[in-house]
Amino acid sequence: MILEQELEGKTLSPQEVRSILKTDNKEIVELCKRASILPRKNSKGQTYFSYEEVKNLRKVQAMKGASMPPVKTDLKQPSAIMNILNSLKEMENKLSNRISKVIDEKLEGMDEVVVELIRCKTDNETLRQKIIDLNKEIYQLKNDLNSYKPVGLGFYKKKEKHIWE
Repeated sequence: MILEQELEGKTLSPQEVRSILKTDNKEIVELCKRASILPRKNSKGQTYFSYEEVKNLRKVQAMKGASMPPVKTDLKQPSAIMNILNSLKEMENKLSNRISKVIDEKLEGMDEVVVELIRCKTDNETLRQKIIDLNKEIYQLKNDLNSYKPVGLGFYKKKEKHIWE
């Protein structure tokens, strides 16, 4: 009993556990899974087991030959994750296709609009140039009109222009 109390506080290395259980690392890992024991690490990063944990591993090892069910591996989880990922990928593709279709429909007439805009811009520039030309002609005609002075009885006399004016 005293020996057992001293051993309870002691930690055991993986090598000691292998020799106690007379097994390899692979089986120790499987026994830890079955017993739900997580090996701990010390401050140096070395794995160790407590005496209690080794006792539990020994019990699980003894029961292993009896009727211990194998460790459950949930195969549904990866397939469920794959289904979710596939659904997300499919949803992404559908959204991309719908958005592309809507954008294509909205931009369908844009080529014609751009051509019409360019035509309007050139027409606008042509009309602006005509306005400039007409303003010049109006200015000249006003100057010519101002060069005529009324003499009376509906007659007008043209005033001579000087070169310096």
